[in-house]
Amino acid sequence: MKNLKRNQFIVVVLALMLITAGYLNFISRNEANTQTAGIIEETALAEIGDATLVSSNAVQSENINEEMVENTIETQENTSIETTQNTIENDYFASSRLEREKMYSQMLDSYQTILESSEISDAQKEVSQTEINKINNTKNAIMIAENLLKTKDIEDIILLVNDKSINVVVKTDKLSQDKVAQIQNIVSREMNAEIDNIHITEYK
Repeated sequence: MKNLKRNQFIVVVLALMLITAGYLNFISRNEANTQTAGIIEETALAEIGDATLVSSNAVQSENINEEMVENTIETQENTSIETTQNTIENDYFASSRLEREKMYSQMLDSYQTILESSEISDAQKEVSQTEINKINNTKNAIMIAENLLKTKDIEDIILLVNDKSINVVVKTDKLSQDKVAQIQNIVSREMNAEIDNIHITEYK
């Protein structure tokens, strides 16, 4: 009887040992799987991070390219403006027209200021209005005369008016007498000027 109980006790102990061993093995496997899953997750996150970094660099590179294009366009525009200004400065006729236009513009602004002032008498305002009309008529006559003269096989020409004296500068190597007569007739007619007040200069 005692031997039977002893054998039963040994069987129970062995069963408990087997159960304990199985449980510990199960726990070990779960821990290993958890660690493996963690490693896989970290790797996936690292890869996602790398992908985001590459995407960010690509956007940054695109922005840099856009800035480079904008800077290039701005540089080209500035260069174009500088080239135009240099061309005008180096071209006697273009620069002279520009200075003439500035002079007339300043005169018109001055007379217009007088017209708009409440402290100026009506008589002075009337004089100012007369001068404004005179300047505008002179500008129109100059434009018409220069355009007509350019149709006469003249490369370039500019009229500079100083009261009754009109200076005509012609871009040419040599003016014939017939060409001089044409210039005098057109300028005299359009500017309502005397022939003696028209002075022609050759610009080579």
